[in-house]
Amino acid sequence: MILNREAVAAMLLGAARLLSEHSDRLCEIDSRFGDGDHGITMNKIARLITGQVPQWGDRSIPAFLEDLGMAAMEVRGGSAGPLYGALISGLGVLLEEDENELDEGGLRRMFAGILQELGDITTAKVGDKTMMDALIPAVEAAQSAEGDIRAILTAAADAAQAGAKASEDFVAKFGRARSYKEQTIGTPDAGAVSASLFIRGLAEGAGAL
Repeated sequence: MILNREAVAAMLLGAARLLSEHSDRLCEIDSRFGDGDHGITMNKIARLITGQVPQWGDRSIPAFLEDLGMAAMEVRGGSAGPLYGALISGLGVLLEEDENELDEGGLRRMFAGILQELGDITTAKVGDKTMMDALIPAVEAAQSAEGDIRAILTAAADAAQAGAKASEDFVAKFGRARSYKEQTIGTPDAGAVSASLFIRGLAEGAGAL
């Protein structure tokens, strides 16, 4: 399997679908120690993706991801817009300018670019109860996974889900939730959950081809 523009489009639509389907759950999680609007913001980003993908045109994969990421950064909803904008644009930042067919190595570069891009706007690490609790394990799993593209995506999705689950045991160190300190133990981070849904959606979108 090779990831071409059609495949990447399906992956992005898969991510948008899961974010939209779970928007109420994300709001409920966020309401415990945050503004309660994370699901609303994720729904906005999902709608942006579903609206932009059909207008892809003749842009290369990295060019489209950069444009989509820049648009996501403008989505209102606290820090989620800029963070997800960096996540999306990061998928293309380590690709060649006109790269439109990605093998397993290309997919690993897509994942590596996520952390490179997010590293410019956040210092959060695993254990800080943020989206990075899901994304760092996902990227690491993508780099170490053996097998084809679907195997890499599945490994990344499983690691992201496990990371989001593990965030239940952490004390929040960023955002509004950090003022609640130990009270946040027992609740997963909404950003980690949405990030795990995003990665799972990429995998499911690719599997649908």
